[in-house]
Order: sequence, then C-alpha cells, then structure tokens
Amino acid sequence: MFRAERAATASARPTAPPRWHREHEDPARVVATGALAAAASFVALWPFTSVIDPGAWSFTVVIVVVVVAGTGMLMRHLLRRRPPWLGDVLTFAVQLVVAVAVVTQLVAGDTAFLGIFPTSTTLTLFGALGAAAWEQVVFGTAPLDPSPGLAAAMGSGFAVIAILLDHLVAHRSAVIAALLTGVVGAIPMIVTLGEPHVVWFVMLGVLVLILFRFTARRHPLSPSRSSTSIAVTVGAAALAATVVIAPALPVAANLAGTGVGVTVDASLRLGDDLRQPNPVEVLTVAAKGEIAPYLRLTTLSRFDGRVWQPDRGDLQSQDEGFGDPEWSPDVATEEQTTSIRILRMSSSWLPVPYPATSVQGLTGSWRVSVDNRTLVSRSADAAGNDYTVGSTRVTPTLEQIRALDAAQPVIDPDAEPVELPEIIAALADEVTAEAGTDYDRLVALQTWFRSEFIYSLETPVEEGFDGTGAEAVAQFLDERSGYCVHFAGAFALMAESLGMQTRIVVGYLPGALTDEKRGEESVFSVSSDQLHSWPEVLFPGVGWVPFEPTASLGVPTAFRAGTVEGGGTGGPSAPAPTTAPQAEESSGPEIERGDAADDAGAGGELRRLDPLPVVLTAVGAIVLLLLPALIRRIERVLRLRRAARGDAAAVWAELRDTLIDLQLPVSDADTPRMRAADLIRDSAVDPEAMSRLTDAVERANYARTGAEPIDLAAPLGVVLGRLRRSVDRPTQVRALLLPRSLFATRSTAGAVAA
Repeated sequence: MFRAERAATASARPTAPPRWHREHEDPARVVATGALAAAASFVALWPFTSVIDPGAWSFTVVIVVVVVAGTGMLMRHLLRRRPPWLGDVLTFAVQLVVAVAVVTQLVAGDTAFLGIFPTSTTLTLFGALGAAAWEQVVFGTAPLDPSPGLAAAMGSGFAVIAILLDHLVAHRSAVIAALLTGVVGAIPMIVTLGEPHVVWFVMLGVLVLILFRFTARRHPLSPSRSSTSIAVTVGAAALAATVVIAPALPVAANLAGTGVGVTVDASLRLGDDLRQPNPVEVLTVAAKGEIAPYLRLTTLSRFDGRVWQPDRGDLQSQDEGFGDPEWSPDVATEEQTTSIRILRMSSSWLPVPYPATSVQGLTGSWRVSVDNRTLVSRSADAAGNDYTVGSTRVTPTLEQIRALDAAQPVIDPDAEPVELPEIIAALADEVTAEAGTDYDRLVALQTWFRSEFIYSLETPVEEGFDGTGAEAVAQFLDERSGYCVHFAGAFALMAESLGMQTRIVVGYLPGALTDEKRGEESVFSVSSDQLHSWPEVLFPGVGWVPFEPTASLGVPTAFRAGTVEGGGTGGPSAPAPTTAPQAEESSGPEIERGDAADDAGAGGELRRLDPLPVVLTAVGAIVLLLLPALIRRIERVLRLRRAARGDAAAVWAELRDTLIDLQLPVSDADTPRMRAADLIRDSAVDPEAMSRLTDAVERANYARTGAEPIDLAAPLGVVLGRLRRSVDRPTQVRALLLPRSLFATRSTAGAVAA
C-alpha cells in the first residue's frame, strides 16, 4: 500500500471497510416526496401567470396542488406497511377522487351533490366551461381574463399534472418529472412566442438538480457519501451556461427547416415577430399580374382602452358561402382567383384576400366568419394547407366614395366607456379641418401619417410604448415613430373620434415576385417579416375600405375619378384617368415596388438553412456528453506522464480509479501484494507487469530515497488494458462515458463491487 493511503487504512481496520454504495434502498420520505412534487407543480404553473390575469383560476390551481400533495403524504404514511404496489394504486385512486371533489367544489359546487360529488348538471357545465375556455385561448390575446372556463380547465389540468408529478417523484423518475415540469411550463412561452423567462429557467434548473439529488440518494447503488461542494459547483456551472451562453448562440429563425416556423395569433403584438433577425418564407401566393393581393387573417374592432380584441361573429360552413355583398350593384367590381400554399405558419386563421366569395381545397373543419369574410377553425391548423380563394375587387369611383358618409361607430351598451387621451381627438380635428367629406378626411389622415411619421421597429422599444393601448397611441403620436401596429391603431382611434366605424386587420403584405409560374399565374413569396396590420373604415354601399397609413410601406389608398357611360344609372361606373397625384388605382394598400428590391426574398434565391446553429448545437451537446470522459482522459494522461518518470503514487492512483470505473472490487485495506494477487487471479492481468508496479510501490513506501527512477508507464498500460478487457462491453462504455472515480471521494471509494 502507498503511504498516502495509510491513514485511511488505519482508521478502517477496527470496523468493516466502508462501501462505495449503499447495498439497500433508502425508505421513501413521505413529506419530502410530497413537498418536492408540489414545488415542481408550482414551477410548471408560474409561466401561466404571465398569460392569464390572476383570479379564480390561480386560487383553484394552488388549492388543487396543495390538496393532491397532502393526500399523497397522508396515504403513503397510512399505507407504509402495505405492499408497495397496493399503496401506489390506493394513493393514486384517492388522489384522483379528492382532486375531482376539490375542482368540483371550487368551480361548480352549486351543481354537485353535497358540493363535491359531480352530477349530470355538473358534467354539462364543465363541458360548456371547457368549450368557452378553448374559444378564449384560440381567439383571445394574452393576458387572458380569468374566466370561469379557465378556472375549470386549469384546475382540471393541473390536478392531473400534480398527481403525475407526485407519483414520478415517489418512484424516483426524476428525468420524466423534470421533462414534464419543463414542457408544461414552457407552453405559455411557446404559444405566445414571448421572451424567455430567465428567472423561471433558473428555478427550473434548481428544481431539476434537487430532484436528481433526492431521487438518486435513495437508489441502492448511489454513493453513501458525496461531495456537496462539487454538486453545487457543477449545478451552478450548468445553470450559468444555460442562462448566459445559450441565449448568445446565433440560433436562426429558419432552423425549423420545412416545419412550422411562425405562429400567428389574433393579437397586435407583432413587434417581436417583425424584429426577428432571420425571416423565413411562410407561404406562397399564385395570382395573375405582377402584384399579389393583401391577405388578411382576422379583424379586430373591439377596443377596451388597452388591447384590440378579435371579432367573434357567427360561423357557417363553406357551402353556405361568405355572406351577402356589402357593395351596391352600381359599384364596379372585378372577380379574382388566388391560390395560397401555407409552408411555415401556424394559426387558427387562414390568410385570404378581401372580400373573399368562395374557397376550394379545404376540409370541413374550416368555417367561414361572415362578419369579416375570413376562414377560421377551432381544431385545424393553417400549416400545410393548399387552397384557392375566389374574391371580388371593389373599385368605386372617386365621386361615389365621396358621396357616401362613413358608418357611425357601434356602441356596446354593456361595455364600459373608454376614455382616450385628448391628443387623439385634437390631432384628428386639426389634421382633417380642411376636408369636406369623410373620405377626404381619411385621405388627409393617411397623408399626414405617411409624411410626418417615421417607420421604425426600434423606437417603440427604446421609448417604452411597444403596445396598442390608448397611452401607447398617445406616445406614438408624440414621438412620431413606430411600426405598422402603431400606425393602424392611431389611425383607427382618430377616425373613430371623427364618428366613423373602424377596425384593424392582421394579415400579410403582398409577397415578392419570383421566377416560378403556375400555369398563367405568377408565384409570390411571402416571408415572416411581411406580417402587417392596417385599418379599415366601413362605407355603406361599398363595404370596408382599407387604408395604408404606415410610412414608407405600400401605396396610399386612392380612387380615381370616373364617368358614367351612356347616361344610365343602373350599370357600374367605369374608372377614368385622373390628374390626381396618386400613380395607380387602388382599393387597398399595395406594396411599393421600390421596397421589394430590398426584400430578402425578392427576385433572388430562396433562403437556405443556416448550418451554423445546427453545428453549434450538435457540438455543444457532444461536448456536454463527453465532458466526464474528457476530464478522466486528461487525468489519465497526466498520471501516465508522471508514471513514466517513476512516480509510484500516480501509478497506484490510476490503478485504483480504473478499478472504480470498471466496477471491480477495490479496498483501501488491501496491501499492494494482496491487490496484485487478486487482480492476477480474478482479472488475469500480466503477472510480470503487475509485479513491476507492486515492486515500485513497495520501494516508494519502504526503500530509501534517491533510487534511480524507473519508467512505469509501459507496465501500467499493460495492466490497465487487461483490466478493461476483463469486463463486458457495456461496462467498458460506462467506464468511458461516465467514470465513477470522478464522483467518488477517497473516503467513499473504499470498495466497489461489480
């Protein structure tokens, strides 16, 4: 034995040598198990508080999680002397019954027997609440109102999650419990495409480390002692790498390849989407001509002072059509056909030109929203659809549109009145003071925005008004710099202050013309950075008329003067040339040709997958997996160098650690000759090589210093190679990738059994 090991040997002689592992499974700690499962449930719950306003739902979830965890603690304590399988089954059953009773009491207690036992009325109510919650999630915008439907859905969902986490922790399934917690907690960030919740990620990392330590210590093969300092250091390093290094990696937005790359909801929170550094192609459009139509997803006409809410009108099947025309027979129209193919966009709405009149190529799950002539589904997703839409281009003459008054705003008697900042109405009156008709007032507003404001994606963030509320609009009017959301919101509120019915459209700008053809139709590529919003005003007899107030984007809406041929009044009016400054006739905003040249996809190659994020991610994962093996390899190389210089201590340390890695028996109580004899007998190591190592250790321990050093690297390599060949291949792989000697201190490495 080497001198450095004598102290451990002397202390170990009076008693049996300590074991590296426990040889038995520690009993489950009832309170710790329930508390840790409840903590995991709360960590999974936390991100939902940023997308749903606090209310009855949060109280319901907290009570359900606490009750489920408490029930698990009580049942495991009462059934601790029963067979494990029976205790698990009874605990699960009781937790399920208690969770149902608690959710029933908190959500629909007045319909249940004794307030906790569901009846047929309770089930019917829960069905209605579930449908309402689903509609609120699909059509609403974050943060959602804390409705009874969300209380029922969240309470029921987290009851299931809490029960699953409780049993996963109890059965030492730390990896699955951590994955479940992370997946559930990440849902709000994934659905809303919000910023990563750094604090939550740190909390999740801490929870995962605690889960692993709690469950691993109960395993019969876990170390009887471990280094807390090493565990804390490794955990802190992992958290730091996740929080600091990972966000800095240049992960491209087109990393999704051909899968869904963009998720679009009904909100006007488009700033983060527009600021993405690497736009991707989301859809293609096939249409006749050199300009594709604007495509709308949905409309928003309800404003509560803080956010614009999407319209929720009646839905009907595609066979029933898109409703009656809003335009009168004396207004000129032109029928158009547009083919749309969705590539990388996920949404409950399908993009369509306006006003749509027919559609082909869709399943029956897509329904028609008659009020805004859009297509929506509560179960299907837009990604992967390929369909053709028939639409009507409505082109009134300048005289016709000027002769009409815009519709008056619709006032909801049940809604609370919205108080707007005075600057909105004051500027609207000032800008339109010289206009004589409603249409001229709207054109004056449009011209004012396009000439006096600057398009910018960064100014709203820097100035702190990156939103759609009334105060954000007031600040935008003061700063005079923002993007399409601010232009559309300000235009709509100013037009409404002038007594006009308005709404905002969320959709896509016309795409960039490509060289591809589909028959006689040109193909346009629409990218994610062309997500857009614009305002519309209702003119009875014409319909909803779009305007383009966004500076430097598109061509302003304008109608040409016209003459009525033949003196009749029953036929449509034909547009005639005009000396107005507008260059072309337009019933809606059209993209400027000059901007198309700057677009990443205009007339050039389609974007390719950036390989850098894939390579960095793969290399990072490989390095992380091979890190223990790399550390152990460096340690072995350094010891072999010392062994080449005759360092017997390095030889004996490497031999001991190799035995630990290969799960071969090793005891600090063995003398060098005893250990050598065991290895020659049990592992068939080379006797001559082993003898050279043993003699060197004995000389280092007992001989006088000053002897000529002997190269011990060669015999050590022979012995180590034979030891590795003495075990099976899986053990060799485990020893290579996860060497146990890195995690076992000298005091805990007393013995290892294969």
